[in-house]
Amino acid sequence: MEEVYADFLRRIAPYASGNRHGGFMGWVQGGGTAIGMLADMLAAGLNANLGGRDHAPIACERQVIRWAAQMLGFPDRASGLLVTGTSMANMMAVLVARRARLGPGVRRSGVGQAGLTAYASAAVHGCVARATDFVGLGSDALRLVASDGEGRMDVAQLRDCLAQDRAAGRTPFLLVGTAGTVDTGAVDDLRTLAEIAATEKLWFHVDAAYGASAMLSDRLRPLLAGIERADSVAFDFHKWLQVPYDAGCLVVRDETAHRAAFERPAAYLSREDRGLAGGDFWPCDYGPDLSRGFRALKVWMTIRSYGTDQLAQVVEQTCDLARYLAAWIEQEPLLDLVAPVRLNIVCFRHRLVDDRGQAEIAADLQEAGIAAPSTTMIAGRTVIRAAIVNHRTHREDVDALVDGVLRVAVRYCGSAGPDRADAGAVLVD
Repeated sequence: MEEVYADFLRRIAPYASGNRHGGFMGWVQGGGTAIGMLADMLAAGLNANLGGRDHAPIACERQVIRWAAQMLGFPDRASGLLVTGTSMANMMAVLVARRARLGPGVRRSGVGQAGLTAYASAAVHGCVARATDFVGLGSDALRLVASDGEGRMDVAQLRDCLAQDRAAGRTPFLLVGTAGTVDTGAVDDLRTLAEIAATEKLWFHVDAAYGASAMLSDRLRPLLAGIERADSVAFDFHKWLQVPYDAGCLVVRDETAHRAAFERPAAYLSREDRGLAGGDFWPCDYGPDLSRGFRALKVWMTIRSYGTDQLAQVVEQTCDLARYLAAWIEQEPLLDLVAPVRLNIVCFRHRLVDDRGQAEIAADLQEAGIAAPSTTMIAGRTVIRAAIVNHRTHREDVDALVDGVLRVAVRYCGSAGPDRADAGAVLVD
């Protein structure tokens, strides 16, 4: 074991993605904690299967789901499940909405010619289109509604799309709001979307992969007004709440609708009044997996150890750092802020560098270990994107990012990009 561990330290540990470091700002990934690492070790020691049966890890997961429901403003009777991440949670929500719209027959005969149609902002995460694909509706079943100047779904265009689809004989069934878009962190007008969903009799789902955690903050909670009216919400504990991967979550308001989408009795899963085969909650009735690890323990221990006030402070701290970065960019003549900063994501460009150069700057900073921003496309242009999520990120990390961008950009000003042979030379003082 000593030899294998030494090999891990030599060949694996130094080459991770770096999201534990304060300078990691490329993607919305939490930094993890020692508590979470301990919990994962303890969970592995128990080696529990949370597909079902009557044991304490099941009760632990149920407690976590109750906490999640309370955070979202859902009723205590709300249902839910811990999953790998929001991608899986979004797909499960599509399945619940499909069953709710078409009834039990859809699980036997499929959707047929129902023409089910879903709606989301053009800024929605790509996993939502993958979800409609994976469940057999096809990615074309997802209507992408244009965003307004704030990066939110254009409500007027949504209403037009609904009217046109109904006139064409299609069956609108699902409206997906986004709380924290992947590119800019924008939040849809969830209150208005909830009203439209109620009027149009649509299942209202919110992809709140990281934005849901803002509900812990008194200051940020108003930005998500309306999320408490959703039929379901998907989010990740492994983002802003710093739980180690993986720890996604789906919360569903109607427990009966949730269960109806997945439950399938089998003799080998028979329930008893006592013993290990007892228990009134079997997670395999609420999702696709029978074999499930004890991921709830690291969530439970994180919340118990730090408390929601301290976790809210982490969320607020990253948003404060995003505003600090945005203010610096607005004061720097060579940099342009290209999107409003609503939460913790800042998108900007160097004014004298073309699209390829923006991407080269990000890659140079990553490879040099200065900082780890990413890039995205906004209004057809490549921009540098800083997503500040880690509880270890401080102002000096933000300073290092801006200083690094300004220094590295010198070699790309007015050119299509560098020769890769000497791409790192500018990083040497």
